[in-house]
Formats: sequence, C-alpha cells, structure tokens
Amino acid sequence: PPRASPWVWPTGTHEVVRPWEAPADEYAAGHRGIDLPAPLGAPAVAVADGTVSFAGQVAGRGVVTIDHGDGLVSTLDSVEPSVSTGETVQQGAAVGVVAVGHCPATDPCVHLGARVDGRYVDPLPFLSPAAWPVLLPESAWPG
Repeated sequence: PPRASPWVWPTGTHEVVRPWEAPADEYAAGHRGIDLPAPLGAPAVAVADGTVSFAGQVAGRGVVTIDHGDGLVSTLDSVEPSVSTGETVQQGAAVGVVAVGHCPATDPCVHLGARVDGRYVDPLPFLSPAAWPVLLPESAWPG
C-alpha cells in the first residue's frame, strides 16, 4: 500500500503513456512499471527520500534505483545518472537526465518501476494525484 507521503512524479508530467501490466506469474511477460513521457535531456528526480542502491548501465540503458526503506524501492530506467551508489537523495532532487533506452528517441520516456520486498508492484498508487483532471478525446484512450 502507498505510504502517507506520496511520491512526486519523476519527470514533472502527470501523464502515463504505457501503464502497468501485471505479469501472470513472476517470470511471465508484463510491463513492470509505467512509462512517463519526457524530452531527452530533461531532469529526472527522486520520487521520495532514500539512498541510491544502483546508478549505472543495465543492458545498455542508464538506470537509477533508490531504496526508500521498509522494503520499498523505486527505479528510473533510461536516465543518464548524475548520482552515485550509496548517495542519499531527497524527494525532488535531480538524479539524472532522460536518455534513449526504454522508449525510442522519437518518443522518449522514463520507465518508473516500484518494488515492495523484492516484488514488482504498480507504482501509480504511490504517486501524488494530478492537481486537476485532464480530459482526453475518446480516441486517445488506450483501453
């Protein structure tokens, strides 16, 4: 369940271009996070206070993972890290910039993942709600 203090959106936008898709089991296909649109080079920030547990390359993509304590971990995929493993970060502090990787250069994004006690969970409930609703045309609805 979400903590009392909600996460901030790591790219400043409250738009999800690809939602969480729960896998059927631990090893099945799925989308273990959400994709948030962001221009290349834009700052990506820590969603909450924590300690950087990883900052580097995974399969050729920049990744920053932050341990928030109590078994809660966030991951930003496709960022060029500006932090180092072991560094303490505050919510909203820049941890890198958006890079090519999870999404193509023509449609860049940051993939936000969340784990609780080692299991992937939907990060959306941890994020603060949008300040106001955004209405989209029916044709924009992915469902």
